[in-house]
Amino acid sequence: MIRIITSLVAVLTITSVQAQTPVHETPKLVIGITIDQLRGDYLELFQSTFSEGGFKRLLSGGLVYQNIKFDFPYLDDASAIATIYTGAMPFYHGIVGNKKYLASTQQIVSSFSDPAFLGNYTQDKVSPLALKTSTITDELKISSSGNSDVYSFAPQTNQALITAGQKGNSAFWVDDYTGKWASTTFYKNFYWSVDQDNRSGSDFSTKAWTMYWSPLLSATEYKAFPFIPGDKRIFTHGTGNNKETYILAKKMPAVNENIRNSAMTLLSKAELGKRISPDFLSLTFYAGNYPNVSDYSVEIQDIYIRLDREIEKLLNEIDRTVGLKNTLVFITSTGYYDFAESDYKNEAGNNPPENKFHINRCEALLNMYLMAIYGRDNQWVDKFYNGQIYLNRKLIKDKNISLQEIQDKAAEFVSEFSGVQEVYTSFQIQHGQWNPVMEYYKNGYTRETTGDLFVELQPGYKVVNEQDASFKEKQVRNNAVVCPVIFFGNNIKPAKVKRTIKATEIAPTISYIMRIRSPNAAKEQPLSELL
Repeated sequence: MIRIITSLVAVLTITSVQAQTPVHETPKLVIGITIDQLRGDYLELFQSTFSEGGFKRLLSGGLVYQNIKFDFPYLDDASAIATIYTGAMPFYHGIVGNKKYLASTQQIVSSFSDPAFLGNYTQDKVSPLALKTSTITDELKISSSGNSDVYSFAPQTNQALITAGQKGNSAFWVDDYTGKWASTTFYKNFYWSVDQDNRSGSDFSTKAWTMYWSPLLSATEYKAFPFIPGDKRIFTHGTGNNKETYILAKKMPAVNENIRNSAMTLLSKAELGKRISPDFLSLTFYAGNYPNVSDYSVEIQDIYIRLDREIEKLLNEIDRTVGLKNTLVFITSTGYYDFAESDYKNEAGNNPPENKFHINRCEALLNMYLMAIYGRDNQWVDKFYNGQIYLNRKLIKDKNISLQEIQDKAAEFVSEFSGVQEVYTSFQIQHGQWNPVMEYYKNGYTRETTGDLFVELQPGYKVVNEQDASFKEKQVRNNAVVCPVIFFGNNIKPAKVKRTIKATEIAPTISYIMRIRSPNAAKEQPLSELL
């Protein structure tokens, strides 16, 4: 009798535990939404102008993490998205930014430049082969033996290539020079509905030539920044009719509408989410500011308002076609924001002198210093690019000079420049004693593309290059950008988690929900709230 009672208690206990443990069905469709430069504080500031079915629906009905952390330097959209989709740092996945400096040829090129593949509707020759590790979309393709469909849509080349991965069906981006949906012959599937869109004569590339962007709402509703006077709350921006037309158009809300429209057409025509194997659709939206306007602008609020409406239409369409209970939607930010400096002048009508760091002067003076030590007949400094100084490695090897020695001397010299906070050598990063700062820089280090010196500048200094007209001057800021991460649909219980998660935890979590392996360089465990 005692045994029977004990067995019943055990069964009831196990049943109770199982009932409390949420069991998620494998989603039929995953929608990965990356919003470039999305800011959590702006979601709060602008919420009074949002619809009920867009951001508000995600924030109230999803599992919301307060913030995401990218623990490496020189963050941009390419390095951020690669980290999200691989679950690894640039040290492993190899993408340190949109562009890279090739010391062997002394050229700055796209990180995904690949002359082995031609472009579709573009002259750019690119491929995703620069990714050194697998992505969540790659792992889905492998696990389904290729039966899962994987597509991506984005404004920029690198965004589309990363999110489609190396095994995706295709990646589509808006070409800078044609405005068409472009891709690369690396992918064999240029889906017919996208091609049809390009040939329609009423697509984004045609509309952009006569496109004007004005506020969606009345001027009185743009009051998130109370210090903007009413007469400054009206604007009109046109794309013009020159080579900058499509580049400007990709900084307007219309590009998000274009992405949502084409992606939803493909979703329907390709019947994504209707098969046994789950499918994956990656979308990248833009939420940064418009060029040459203040951070505190009506434009940035209008971008969020219009993106909110696109999110609403997207969720409604997914619910109608596949069902949100069958779909996992995850929303992430790229974790940075391109701050615009104000042109404010004080009451006397002028500004106090700016603190400037001239990278061209630093480069020239360092070269003169090394010439004085190691010989005047050679160029010892190749390039100062993206916060890093590249030394002439071939010359150093030919002269049989210790790399550690010349790096140390160069670092000591550069650290004396006004505006330099600290200088770290690649030898220190690879072989030095561990500390959090070294770990931070090592995470962003790659042997193939990283320089010899990492130069950390003091906040408030403006970085300038007098010898490069294309160089965009930028003030150094260390402001943290709060960026939420949201998991929505797939019967996920709504909750708000007030902690910062690692960017590298997202891919293992998505992989866990899809019941596939994590990308091959991902070390983190899935987020505990979704286990």
